[in-house]
Amino acid sequence: MSANIRNRTSSTDWDLAASHLSEAGYAQIGPLLTPKECESLTALFPQEDSFRSHVVMERYRFGKGDYKYFRYPLPDAVETLRTATYPHLAKIANRWNAQLNSGNKPFPLEHEEFLGRCHNAGQKQPTPLLLHYEAGGYNCLHQDLYGEIAFPLQLVVMLGQQDRDWDGGEFVLVENVPRAQSRAEVITADQGHGIIFTTRYRPVKGSRGTYRVSLRHGVGRIRRGTRYTLGIIYHDAQ
Repeated sequence: MSANIRNRTSSTDWDLAASHLSEAGYAQIGPLLTPKECESLTALFPQEDSFRSHVVMERYRFGKGDYKYFRYPLPDAVETLRTATYPHLAKIANRWNAQLNSGNKPFPLEHEEFLGRCHNAGQKQPTPLLLHYEAGGYNCLHQDLYGEIAFPLQLVVMLGQQDRDWDGGEFVLVENVPRAQSRAEVITADQGHGIIFTTRYRPVKGSRGTYRVSLRHGVGRIRRGTRYTLGIIYHDAQ
């Protein structure tokens, strides 16, 4: 399974993905997982031993639905996706840092080294998660920041198929442009396909140079069915 996922990841047009990320703050890639691999991950959701934490969104006014953070060691498919996609995204992240003249240390090109940086800062809890929604469920706009260190890109993979397993439930990105009205993107993806998007902000060229644009993401209301997705966050949590 690991070799197949790595092969699919390496066959992605990462230059095209980088272009879409720079233009819109997101890029669609895939297929990353087969339907069988998606079903295997979905089947883990009821198994408490696979997870370190269970969050019911209504309790915190995050939305309506629930999600579970995996514990280490991660399932093979999740670990492979996280480590195989990271080097490609780290190159994009480093270009963004240079465009913003952030002065931040470059991101290492191997995920293990980046996790070492997180762990040294006290961020040692794994952040990949499974998200689950039933009819009426939704996720409020938010950013996934879990400590001082945050990787600027993340990945969500659809574990089911919209219009077959659920209706509605589109992935939503809202870009907050300084001194302008916010802009929304409503995105769908097929089963096993991924959406890479901005964790916090991205560089945008303006008439006076490059500036930061902040983005938040969420999920529109599910009208029918059950929606499962896999979230890959590259930094760990405190």
